[in-house]
Amino acid sequence: MQRPTRLNATFRLLLVGLLTGALGLLFVQLTSTTPVAAGEHSSEKVNLALRRTAHHLLRAAGDSTSTIAAVEQPTPQTYRLRLDHAFDYDRLPGLLQASFRVHQITDLYDVAVLNCATGALELGYSAIDMADNKSVPCNGRSMQAGCYVLQVTFATATPVSQPTNGWPLLALAGVLVGLLAIAWRQQARIELSQPLPEKRADNPNLIHFGQSCLDVAGQTLVSGTHQHSLTYREAKLLRVLASHANEVLERDQILKQVWEDEGITVGRSVDVFVSRLRKLLHNDPTVRIAAVHGVGYRLEVS
Repeated sequence: MQRPTRLNATFRLLLVGLLTGALGLLFVQLTSTTPVAAGEHSSEKVNLALRRTAHHLLRAAGDSTSTIAAVEQPTPQTYRLRLDHAFDYDRLPGLLQASFRVHQITDLYDVAVLNCATGALELGYSAIDMADNKSVPCNGRSMQAGCYVLQVTFATATPVSQPTNGWPLLALAGVLVGLLAIAWRQQARIELSQPLPEKRADNPNLIHFGQSCLDVAGQTLVSGTHQHSLTYREAKLLRVLASHANEVLERDQILKQVWEDEGITVGRSVDVFVSRLRKLLHNDPTVRIAAVHGVGYRLEVS
């Protein structure tokens, strides 16, 4: 039985790395939000601000029942609100500025009051006119009853939010998962198909028992489809048990053959090492180490 080759191990690491990277990018794309730069505005906020302004203009004119028309957006920078009633133009700059402040809109803008019928510019000003407490042009005018369009044009367009499209990364992650699963299954088949080392006359260090093989010199155990590295004492104990398969070995006999070179032997050592070997052999259903009460142990091979 051979260990996985370095090529297979590298392939696995590469697949795991690609899968982790793809999933990381997918997570970032799905969970991240594009930060809104200072001064940017949204259609919803401008809509609310204009409707708030129209409401206060109507209230100032003593109108609390008229319906406010819907805000239109003919271009990304431009918003229009139809006003079918008279209003005090002097109140417009302050109310509009206050509404934008409430909705945290800080972009520079131009205001135009247009005639509904002709589209002609009746009045207008720029937000720059209000800087440093400057007055806006055309003050002191009240708009007579009629139809007007309040038009606000921003210096920058409304940022358009792009929907997050994570399907390409999700598909890539799926492909990588599939490749990883195929690689692992292929490697598992290779491991299962690997034959146990053949016992040869020129290699007396190999001891076969059941579906397992012990390489005494290499201190290696192949149990079923798994390979384990043994300590010096584990290999020595298993060699004694495997050399007397299906025979009862007394505890004193085991201690003498395995621990005699230490000078001092402890009976409990046998139990500890037998417990370790049982765990290493659990992948081979044809082999088990049985305890013979009051006598010792027997390696049973079916």
